Amino acid sequence: MTTVADTGSTSVHTTVADDFHAWSRVISESFVPLKAYTDRPATFHGQLRSRVLGQISVVEVIAARHTVARTPELIAKTDRKYFKLSIQLAGTGLLSQDNREATLGPGDLAIYDTNRPYTLSFDGDFRTLVLMFPHRLIDLPVEAVGWLTAVRMPGDVGLGGLISPFMVRLADNLEALSGSNGLRLAHNAVDLVTTLFNGELDLKIDAGRSPHELMLARIHDYIEAQLGDPDLTPTTIASAHFISTRHLHDLFQEIGTTVSASIRQRRLERCRRDLHDPVLADRPVTAIAARWGFTDAAHFSRVFRAAYGQSPSGYRNAA
Repeated sequence: MTTVADTGSTSVHTTVADDFHAWSRVISESFVPLKAYTDRPATFHGQLRSRVLGQISVVEVIAARHTVARTPELIAKTDRKYFKLSIQLAGTGLLSQDNREATLGPGDLAIYDTNRPYTLSFDGDFRTLVLMFPHRLIDLPVEAVGWLTAVRMPGDVGLGGLISPFMVRLADNLEALSGSNGLRLAHNAVDLVTTLFNGELDLKIDAGRSPHELMLARIHDYIEAQLGDPDLTPTTIASAHFISTRHLHDLFQEIGTTVSASIRQRRLERCRRDLHDPVLADRPVTAIAARWGFTDAAHFSRVFRAAYGQSPSGYRNAA
């Protein structure tokens, strides 16, 4: 095994392995603990190029035929919970999780969860890019993302046709992912992935949605678009959708929350993300709060501390 590592801010960590046992150790250290199998250990070769940007890992894998498995035993040994997005760049892969299978060809994307068992098999030489990030970085419920694990998302149509080329460019330009701009690009990639998942979830759900559910979906989209407006209230939301405020409150009660709580939580998540963004390090906390509709600094500080256990400034300094 040969390791080429440069710890400088513009470095890409590269590992080359011709020994399958060494490769098994490398992928477990680079991702999460995995079991690896191959029927051709004598001729195995593999290369892994990676960048770690904050809590996000961007890893290009080029290797020969083999299989990796995330087993219940390995999951039980760690409390790390990540999503992994794979985009197949060359060759084919077969992803299995949650009683689903997805065959991935060049350009195709798929998501899987390291907190549940999965297998990923490659039947020949391949190249893939893996974006790995903690559950909490994606602005969707874990349960909702669970509907999409091991689902092929084609890279040549719809939102996949827009996002797949961006991911391919990341793989081809890992050296450019450095410093604060690299970190921001990585977070942009996660945001794009969230958009892709939202689109896929909509496609899955729309066919079976009732008018009642479609109304709630439109209201959620409206709230997302208006989060920065400090005058966003149940009254303005109801008026924009030609329903009574009572009907609006009933819709949210059915999903176990309130209109105000939903708006507050979404705003807090946007503020938390901005406070973590090094590009915005010089922007005052009050300006970030105001950007997302919090016009009272003291109120913002209270609700932020209640949600995340520390003040906005404390969170920023600890990031």
